[in-house]
Amino acid sequence: MSFLALFAAVLLLGVADSMINSYIVLFGADEVGLTPLQIGVWSSVFAVAGMAVSWWLGRRFDHRPARVYAITVILIGAAGYVLLPRVSSFPVLLVMAATVLGAMGAAFPQLFALARAVLGEGAAGQRSAPLLRTAWSLAWAGGPLLGALMLSWGGYRALMWTAAAVFLASALIVLTVPPPGPVTVTGASPGGTPVLVTAAVTLFFTAMFAGSLALPLFVTRALDQGPASVGVLFSVCAAVEVVATLGLTAIPERFSQRLLILGGFGAFTCYFAVTVVSTGMPMLIAGQVLRGVGIAVVGAAGIRYFQDLLAPATGRATTLFSNATAAGLLVSGVLAGVTVEQFGYRTTLLLCGVTAALGGVLFALGSGGTHRFRRTAAHSGRPPDARGPSRTARVLLRGPRPAGNGSRDERKSVQ
Repeated sequence: MSFLALFAAVLLLGVADSMINSYIVLFGADEVGLTPLQIGVWSSVFAVAGMAVSWWLGRRFDHRPARVYAITVILIGAAGYVLLPRVSSFPVLLVMAATVLGAMGAAFPQLFALARAVLGEGAAGQRSAPLLRTAWSLAWAGGPLLGALMLSWGGYRALMWTAAAVFLASALIVLTVPPPGPVTVTGASPGGTPVLVTAAVTLFFTAMFAGSLALPLFVTRALDQGPASVGVLFSVCAAVEVVATLGLTAIPERFSQRLLILGGFGAFTCYFAVTVVSTGMPMLIAGQVLRGVGIAVVGAAGIRYFQDLLAPATGRATTLFSNATAAGLLVSGVLAGVTVEQFGYRTTLLLCGVTAALGGVLFALGSGGTHRFRRTAAHSGRPPDARGPSRTARVLLRGPRPAGNGSRDERKSVQ
């Protein structure tokens, strides 16, 4: 029952999130009259606020796991989206992004950390990340279409108020999840996260968010497609994500997670290559298939990869992955806005492909070194990376080392 409640909470959170974020760029451009650069700055402020709140709550979760963190940020964000349709001032939009709207960014990692804490470190806990990521992908399969329906029926006010109601339902469902157990204090320390792996994830999501900003404008402006076509593309991508993420749960544990994630980087790079040569919806849809595979693999397997590297520090691990994601959003906002204004939509998407490819190279280098180190540590009889988190992990997390039982399973090597 705990997993089903968490699955439903993530599903509803994703439905509301996809309803909003499929059209937030068009809201800023068409309704408020923002320039691409202003939209990029707005997105970057979202990212900074999300990182700050996620970092703070990640520390608190590892000291005292609780449901209240996720519930609070979801409710605050829902209130913000009730107010958003009434706002037309860019400075006010920035203030909202830095406060009530940005806080919503912590909901996703908090729910994943809650799942690992409630379900434990066994097989159920380890499979929770890809299974909950399936709920998120499933939400994005239908959310954009529901958003398009609300948009055509009642405009942006109906869209955002409906999303706020769905956010509220998600928060209420989290209340039905049993409270996580207390933290057990021992002297064990979690494994460290290499710099290159964190940088690779940041580059992946930089490409994803920058592409998400440029794609709606490219489709509607350069290819003369209707706004509803954007929802169709996002829904196709999400449907593929659902299938791909479910497939991850069927892959044997002995299969190399490193090679799997590298394949995700490769599929995502190919998506941009297909998109920049597209002339209509058929090729755009084909590109979304590749996009869905890439996001599913890196998004779901990546969370589990970080959780295993930093076990048993569930909150810190999920926060590190989330903050690497938010760092990509931070960089992508202004960068994509400037690139679109100066070079156009196709060039921006092409540069996103180059960024994704570079992320794949960094992950190959960083994860290869981590695998060799952890295997050597296991042979020498000491815990992997007993010195604790890397400098980059400490900068993003800024928290004291949480305790765990230091079992052999928690220190097992991530393939």
